[in-house]
Amino acid sequence: MHIFFSGIGGTGIGPLALIAKQAGYEVSGSDKQESQYIEYLKKHGITDIHVGQTAEAIAGVHAHHPINWFVYSSALPKENPNHPELLFADEQGIKHSKRDEFLNAILAEKKTKLIAIAGTHGKTTTTAMVIWLFKELGLPLSYSVGGKISFGDMGHFDPASEYFAYECDEFDRNFLAFNPHISLITGVTWDHHEIFPTREAYQEAFHDFINQSNKTVLWQDEFDYLSLESNDAYTVLDDDEQKIHDIALPGLYNRRDAWLALQGVHQLTHEPIDKLIEIVSRFPGTGRRFETIVPNLITDYAHTPEKIVGAMSIATETAEKTGQKVVVVYEPLTNRRMHFMKEQHSDVFEGASQIYWVPSYLAREDPSQEVLSPAQLIPYLNPDLQAIASPMELNDELKSAIQKHLDDGDLVLCLSGGGGHSLDEWLRQEFKA
Repeated sequence: MHIFFSGIGGTGIGPLALIAKQAGYEVSGSDKQESQYIEYLKKHGITDIHVGQTAEAIAGVHAHHPINWFVYSSALPKENPNHPELLFADEQGIKHSKRDEFLNAILAEKKTKLIAIAGTHGKTTTTAMVIWLFKELGLPLSYSVGGKISFGDMGHFDPASEYFAYECDEFDRNFLAFNPHISLITGVTWDHHEIFPTREAYQEAFHDFINQSNKTVLWQDEFDYLSLESNDAYTVLDDDEQKIHDIALPGLYNRRDAWLALQGVHQLTHEPIDKLIEIVSRFPGTGRRFETIVPNLITDYAHTPEKIVGAMSIATETAEKTGQKVVVVYEPLTNRRMHFMKEQHSDVFEGASQIYWVPSYLAREDPSQEVLSPAQLIPYLNPDLQAIASPMELNDELKSAIQKHLDDGDLVLCLSGGGGHSLDEWLRQEFKA
């Protein structure tokens, strides 16, 4: 069967393309722009990728070898309901769907049980930790994770695996397509406001997702926030559990993600908790999660207030041990998110000695909304943080400022949720080891 993946450079579609290839499908795809993920996929054997999504390009692929299933990202019909690839699939009678339907087909065909990791923040790290635990235990696992990991591909299919670990995204209600064997809920705070117009709508979606899961592991805070009622399907974790501090990873948020991951793995494997603590304490991290580009220059995917606080906690904990100052470079993920979240940024950069705020990464924007500039957003910080914050652009001035901080021995934490042409990509081009 020939599967064509539209938006193949994205962190949701890309790993699924790898999985499909390893599961025996013929794979091709397209994206609107080059990216590091596309280069990653090409290095892993998926070479039939077209940059520039046109009817002519997909028609050429189809003529060479007929496409059986057209799989697209959630963003595609939202950005352009008349997308040329989608229209071509309609005209040719090619089966088409979002990624969730195709993944469900693989799960059913291969008879694997779904481990779903869901939540507003921490999904990638927690999913990667589950993968790490299974690998270190020597147990086969299929998985999809929305970031690069040093100990495997972003997506992997193992025919011997009983379980499939999946970073289960709530955007466009994708996670409601699944009926997980077990779900791990990392944390729930209102997000994706264009999909969930009210906080209650967001909570209701998670409530429905949990009801669709055979078992759920979640924190007491989320149990209370979602107004759940106790039953045997829930494992509710103590927010003040002292054994969390036995995990030798920097940052409380990291340790909490690890505790959630190992609790889920413990339920599935019955391995002793202390053994799992030892394994997860050796977790090597994931791409763009407190990842070092060059010494003291860190990139992190944090793009919600909670994840920013989590990244800052790792940075300040690390800097305290080394006597460094923490400098922040921040690129908000989408203008539409900032319209809803600007007030929530008041204290998120506590511990920073300097903040450089660059323009928001734009994606799936509402054209009716004013694009808020760094100068308009900085005043939402508390007065102390405003005093150390400066608007910046991705240019030579910022590069020089970062280099001076590195020369001075500071820890420079760069926060960016975007993909191609983001702060993260700019940093990798301008600062090379």
